[in-house]
Amino acid sequence: MTLLYEEFRPHAEHFAEVLGGDVRIVGSLAELSEKLAGDKDELLVVFGPGTALAEATSFASDVRLARPHIGVVLLRPHVDISVMTEALRAGVREVVDANDPGNVRVACARSMDLSRQLRGPSGVTLADLDDDEIDAAGRVITVFAAKGGCGKTTMATNLAVALAETGRRVCIIDLDLAFGDVAIMLQLTPERTIADAIPVADRIDRTGLRLMLTHFREGVDALLAPVQPAVAEEIDRSLIAEVIRLARSIFDDVIVDTPPQFNDGVLTALDASHRYVLVTTPELPALKSLRVTLDMFDVLDYRRENRIVVLNRADSKVGLSSADLDRVIRAPIAAFVPSSRDVPLSINRGAPLMVDNPSHPVSVAIRDLVKSRLAAAEASAPAKGLRGMMTRRSKR
Repeated sequence: MTLLYEEFRPHAEHFAEVLGGDVRIVGSLAELSEKLAGDKDELLVVFGPGTALAEATSFASDVRLARPHIGVVLLRPHVDISVMTEALRAGVREVVDANDPGNVRVACARSMDLSRQLRGPSGVTLADLDDDEIDAAGRVITVFAAKGGCGKTTMATNLAVALAETGRRVCIIDLDLAFGDVAIMLQLTPERTIADAIPVADRIDRTGLRLMLTHFREGVDALLAPVQPAVAEEIDRSLIAEVIRLARSIFDDVIVDTPPQFNDGVLTALDASHRYVLVTTPELPALKSLRVTLDMFDVLDYRRENRIVVLNRADSKVGLSSADLDRVIRAPIAAFVPSSRDVPLSINRGAPLMVDNPSHPVSVAIRDLVKSRLAAAEASAPAKGLRGMMTRRSKR
């Protein structure tokens, strides 16, 4: 059932027809509060275009604390960035152009679906979880390569699909904020990205994060990189840490795809990670970069047993023997992924090879990696990395 608040009755009746289904019209905030008090199962409140913005934002701010599973959708005669920013900051889920009936229905349906997920079959909402329960939830797996062109994003997207095949709920976060390719790899339209978290960085919650996700397929959702590279500078490590923490409260696995550099965002993800998937290829520059990465991990005290080295294009004939690899890397290789022209073909089709061809040797290698090294989830993230170094230094 939906509650529609609009004082001007003709407008209210029009939008009730647009929404369809069981819609109750209310003409005042007092009546709205009374209806909500009498129905603990209500999931959606729609504010008509005649509603004062202050009324809608005040209501949304209150209800997100008292009954966070209730979604608030705000209709406006026209939508501008200032109204949208203020509304989303207050906790409004969707701000929609009232002149677009199709988009109004889609936004309301999306909010209802999210409310049902948040409420759950038992009536317990995600907001009922305390911080300890959140921190003991999902697992973070960061995929990293210090040299570009090693197939890191291909590995990250296929890992996400492979983990979802085992029945796990997976979110892939594109942390290459300036030049991320997850959207292209999965042929997703980035209508919402991590950039949408910037206006609400001081109060982002699980509901807000869910609204920023883009669905790929059963079991896999994505938090995409910003469309504009310049926006990357506005996303700081505290926001990244909170996004990852909230994602862990929703998903079984959080796959973080990264840029080929040790920046603040990457270090934040590594600090929160249970597993580090380090991708390289059988060329000396890539192998040297991996060796430097492993040395850096030693300095940062990232646990060796949590590191997973993946040799991509392992069967390439480039004149390097197994002894050469051992001499340069000086670390065990967990997976050997073969080279295949089908990989770039699948990228161009926007379908990970795990989806496009599950029996392909590349797919089999990635699936075997999941079974051998990523099948069991850990209870909590390692308290090491930069946070651990700072803690140790503060005690000296």
